[in-house]
Amino acid sequence: MDTKLDPSRDDLPLMANTSHILVKHYVLDLDVDFESQIIEGTIVLFFESGKKQSRSTKEPCRTESNEACRFRMPEPCHSPVTDTRTFSPKTRSNDFTICGKGEKDTSGKDGNHDNREQASGISSSKYCCDTGNHGSEDFLLVLDCCDLSVLKVEEVDVAAVPGIEKLTRSPKLTVVSEELRNQIVCELVTLPADRWREQLDYYARCSQAPGCGELLFDTDTWSLQIRKTGAQTATDFPHAIRIRYSTKPQGRSVTWTSDQSGRPCVYTMGSPINNRALFPCQEPPVAMSTWQATVRAAASFVVLMSGENSAKPTQLREGCSSWHYYVTMPMPASTFTIAVGSWTEMKPETCSSNDLAAERSLSPSEADFRYVGICGHMEYPCRFQNPSATTQEIIPHRVFAPLCLKGACQETLLQLVPPCLSAAHRVLGTHPFSRLDILIVPSNFPSLGMASPHIIFLSQSVLTGNSHLCGTRLCHEIAHAWFGLAIGARDWTEEWLSEGFATHLEDVFWAKAQQLDPHEAQEQQELKACLRWCRLQDEVRNSPEEMQVLRPNKEKTGHVSDSGSSVVKHGLNPEKVFMQVHYLKGYFLLRFLAQRLGDDTYFAFLRKFVHTFHGQLILSQDFLQMLLENIPEEKRLELSVENIFRDWLESSGIPQPLQRERQAGAECGLARQVSVEVEKWIRMNRRPRKRKRRETEKLFEKDIFWLGTAHVFPACQNVMSSRSSF
Repeated sequence: MDTKLDPSRDDLPLMANTSHILVKHYVLDLDVDFESQIIEGTIVLFFESGKKQSRSTKEPCRTESNEACRFRMPEPCHSPVTDTRTFSPKTRSNDFTICGKGEKDTSGKDGNHDNREQASGISSSKYCCDTGNHGSEDFLLVLDCCDLSVLKVEEVDVAAVPGIEKLTRSPKLTVVSEELRNQIVCELVTLPADRWREQLDYYARCSQAPGCGELLFDTDTWSLQIRKTGAQTATDFPHAIRIRYSTKPQGRSVTWTSDQSGRPCVYTMGSPINNRALFPCQEPPVAMSTWQATVRAAASFVVLMSGENSAKPTQLREGCSSWHYYVTMPMPASTFTIAVGSWTEMKPETCSSNDLAAERSLSPSEADFRYVGICGHMEYPCRFQNPSATTQEIIPHRVFAPLCLKGACQETLLQLVPPCLSAAHRVLGTHPFSRLDILIVPSNFPSLGMASPHIIFLSQSVLTGNSHLCGTRLCHEIAHAWFGLAIGARDWTEEWLSEGFATHLEDVFWAKAQQLDPHEAQEQQELKACLRWCRLQDEVRNSPEEMQVLRPNKEKTGHVSDSGSSVVKHGLNPEKVFMQVHYLKGYFLLRFLAQRLGDDTYFAFLRKFVHTFHGQLILSQDFLQMLLENIPEEKRLELSVENIFRDWLESSGIPQPLQRERQAGAECGLARQVSVEVEKWIRMNRRPRKRKRRETEKLFEKDIFWLGTAHVFPACQNVMSSRSSF
């Protein structure tokens, strides 16, 4: 860790030392217990040494008392050659003693676990962080971790897996060493993409291998710190470790609640701290990894998760089922999502096979996204290189909800999924993900929707009224498959790269899903722009200026410390949850650029951009530089990356180009109808009444605009309903 890392009160620290070592794959093996509201089990992490090597992290571990850091001292590690004939692939990682099942959890009630307070058979000692007592420093692995009870950390003996010698140059493993184990993991994480099934099988078998020595570990408020005595560099550190842990009922990454039918459920709800209270991980987005997870729960529950496969339950014993999911596309650990509850799959009354995986021929104007060439991302089984995937207009999808919402889902949501998926494909091309689950989440969900790999959460609010709110919100979340997931921001402060794009694209997708003619589509989008303009003005009048900047780190955007740790500016500020500036200013910037280029040119470029950068992390300049390179010189005028940074991304308030555009722009027909309707309501409000309510008149007039809009154009009811969560 870095001595200069001192996050302010509302900044979110990312503690993982990703510059030294990277997690390439997670294997989770978990049990969900609704009675205790705990998820417990193991996670196995497979590493690859980073580019920057360090003998140790230089910052002493910090405690509130600023004392020397104390680690749990393991038993001596004996590493005899393992007889692989005694190892069974059926060995379960949950055979270890776990919290609540043989070992008492004495962690604090404040949600911050300190394993020095735990009762354990393992002796603890004052292990000094600078390790000056033995003349050299050990490498320190730092993982993002919060609100977890960590019980045990051990090295995994991957050399004990039968047949693993195929990954080495030796026909038979006779002498097992740390170097050999790390060599095996190195070969495993770099297997070619066309061997992904074999790779997942090896990961699963390695995750069940026996331990070969416990590791020293300690926790503080935001991190889990692990070291092995004598391992002085990331290269020397074990490349496969197993962590036994349990979540806490008050952990901030998951929410334990009841669904609309009164049945218990648990789900990840997009916490500001992401998934670090669900499992120890590397949170910085540069830590792109794959995962596979086995989750056990009572047989009455359905487990949904970010996964490429449509998992089905496996009966383990009476009253208990197991679910298994996997992902082969590397993504940040923050995108991992899980939801366990008594969900009911909603199926349409009639369903043809074409509804699940429709393909169509491409028009000449849409075929330009099928570029020939090698993808720019790290190797994985990519859909953009699969000819059948590029023409798959509607990917396989399922809809889940509590049983009491079955009627509303069938009436509103089910019929919208195919046209919205088809519209997205017509605009951007290949769907980055092979399938999609949609879940109507419990009523305490704090926004209208959330997108994760292969799964979308929607609020029950989108099921009310007509189809416009549901359709636009669904289009917004579908857009995140491209912008936010397949293409992510390398610096989380640049949220506009996700939310600005999704807000702009939702209008385009929804117009195509409705099959509007060009004039109708333009009228609808102009009215939406008018409503968002009013919302943006409210936003800048009623929010701190420093929170209105889309690129707050300016020239330091994307920079991290030598170890890879950093902070997300304002990441924990409670006001940030309710702000829409990154949605709105991002939307208006993209709308401005599309108008400058013309829609045909802009969306042709966007398809090219998606093909170039899918599977990668970007900064604002990556998008803007490529865009300007593709603009004809006569349309570029005064546009430059520097000017866009200055006017749109690095300043608070209303961008000057937008201010000029709105002042000069003429209202569209629908907007004029809204203005007339608003004036009518204002006149009605000013009529004499028997009882005057002066104190409410200003508030009433402020909302009249929205009421008039809904009266003239029902499609805009979605904007009214989502003013606090576009």
